Amino acid sequence: MNRRDFLAAGAAALAAGCATKRQCCCKGGRILFGAVRPLSDTALMKSVGYDFVELSVAAAFCPDKGEEDWKRQKEAILSAALPLRSCNGFLPGRFRLTGKDADWEPALKYAEIACRRADEVGLKTIVFGSGGARNVPAAYLAGGAREWPKGFGPEEGRDQYAGFCKVLAGRIADCKVTIVIEPLRPNETDIIHYVWQGMQIVDEVGSPRIQQLADIFHMMMGREPAESIARAGCHLRHCHVADWNTRQFPGNDPAQTYRLKPYFDALKEIGYTGGVSCECGWGEKADLAKNFEKALTTLKGLI
Repeated sequence: MNRRDFLAAGAAALAAGCATKRQCCCKGGRILFGAVRPLSDTALMKSVGYDFVELSVAAAFCPDKGEEDWKRQKEAILSAALPLRSCNGFLPGRFRLTGKDADWEPALKYAEIACRRADEVGLKTIVFGSGGARNVPAAYLAGGAREWPKGFGPEEGRDQYAGFCKVLAGRIADCKVTIVIEPLRPNETDIIHYVWQGMQIVDEVGSPRIQQLADIFHMMMGREPAESIARAGCHLRHCHVADWNTRQFPGNDPAQTYRLKPYFDALKEIGYTGGVSCECGWGEKADLAKNFEKALTTLKGLI
């Protein structure tokens, strides 16, 4: 299958719905709201009404550093005003997960350290976006077009990524943290653009350690319908959100808030009680408290 056929097949599957609706077992509780911000902002976030904070894996767990550095960071996490519930930025772009030069072992070692430290602070989810690490290496041609080596295009890269997820699940089988696959829009990665594509990998891996994320910003920009959330059901363990087009905080442009509603309706339909984290721009520093409040009020108004 060439790349054009692969993308056409994906579009057809998206339109038709590639999976049956899944019974949700998460009912009872409420949606939790957080934001990707430094620990220094947690007191302000708490005063506004947020439930948790999200950091990058590198900032939170120092996987490249030793136990002394981790001990200090662990103390900072546990003493923060809000719990650290999720982390993004799982694997740095220096790791190569796809292509003919893929080398999984360094990435797996880094991931194991991160996951075991995550368990020590009770972290729920790590977001596996890592577009740089999973991008399929290609040559750039005139006009910005790309050309993949024979046998190492997006289809093969997708299979390599799925294989990595399966090996990772085995390595962290005794951990409690859940890795959630993050679909990214096409200008950020070559593979896994839609929730339904992530769910195919979740099904293939078949491990409670590998589950699904819905990034509502990417879903809106990729025109993925909210139905994908309903189809993911209880495999959906975390969400990201940002305003339409600008990627600013929810409510930054009130005229565009209606675009978020179908996705939150789908979350309510499945009884979702996980985290929804604002991964976005926040405007001027002087306006941070006001914008925190505006974003939270906007999101709560959708449920």
